[in-house]
Amino acid sequence: MASTNGTSVIDLHHVEKTYKGKIHALRDVRMQVHAGEIFGLLGPNGAGKSTLVKIMMTVVRPDRAEGTLLGHPIGHKPTLRRVGYLPEHHRFPRYLTGRQTLEFYAALARVDKPSRRRRAAELLNTIGMTGWADKKIATYSKGMMQRVGLAQALMNDPELVILDEPTDGVDPVGRRDIRDVLLALRDQGKTIFINSHLLSELEMVCDRVAILVQGRVVRQGRIDDLTADSRRYEIVIDSAAPPWAARQSDLRVEAGADGRSTLICKGVEASSIQPILDRLRADKLTIVSVQPVRETLEDLFMRSVTDPKTGRTLAPGAAVESADAVQEPTT
Repeated sequence: MASTNGTSVIDLHHVEKTYKGKIHALRDVRMQVHAGEIFGLLGPNGAGKSTLVKIMMTVVRPDRAEGTLLGHPIGHKPTLRRVGYLPEHHRFPRYLTGRQTLEFYAALARVDKPSRRRRAAELLNTIGMTGWADKKIATYSKGMMQRVGLAQALMNDPELVILDEPTDGVDPVGRRDIRDVLLALRDQGKTIFINSHLLSELEMVCDRVAILVQGRVVRQGRIDDLTADSRRYEIVIDSAAPPWAARQSDLRVEAGADGRSTLICKGVEASSIQPILDRLRADKLTIVSVQPVRETLEDLFMRSVTDPKTGRTLAPGAAVESADAVQEPTT
């Protein structure tokens, strides 16, 4: 899917990283993030998500990495001035206040003094931390640290914001506040890249996602497109299903213990179920509900990490090359 202006803010090809012990953290990763979208990267623990983020931020050196970040080759240090970054396990000096922390990191990003003071005040208000602005980081909870971490990533007014587990340890109110901030940033035309385990959070904000499993991207695209095969309509009626329903190839009937029946019609268009509804009404049957249903992002994720041959969940972590391993083809 192309972005509105046809550009890719992140365009990765053939990204590979192997750690000691022949652990393949990343294997021929290919990924595109379009301008002005919220993009979610998900995968099991050890799948290589943080390694990929660190390669983009030049924290980790890849074995191979082709592609661009904001139009420049991966590893181009001056480009990072246009990026806001929140690492997964960030640590701020405990003796600084929240305001001092934001101004300190803005100074490192070469933001001028008047701008960083103004931005610090604005962002502390945005993340709901104005009342704690002049209290030391040592007094902050984990959720408050995450809020300040998000604000820190925005101090240089970046074009691209890369967030590694931004809602880790944040309570439901804080997660909602962070979602609102991310959506507002997207409305401003900024591009957001999120690495997170909170699938329900990603489903609410992401335009597109990629699923990384054992160092490979196994799925990438819009959630609606990735779950299209699972989309269906479920029609609940307050009685047993009529005989004709069982004879229709496009319907599946499930009988409920409460005497109700559910007619399941595979498809994505509302027009496809209108003849069925008309026939139920003609039979004078009571229609309790009509509901469109599809896989959740969690369902899609679980399908992606399940071995189709054995039905078992794939082992966490990156792939380890055995002595007699056969070279896998690239995709």
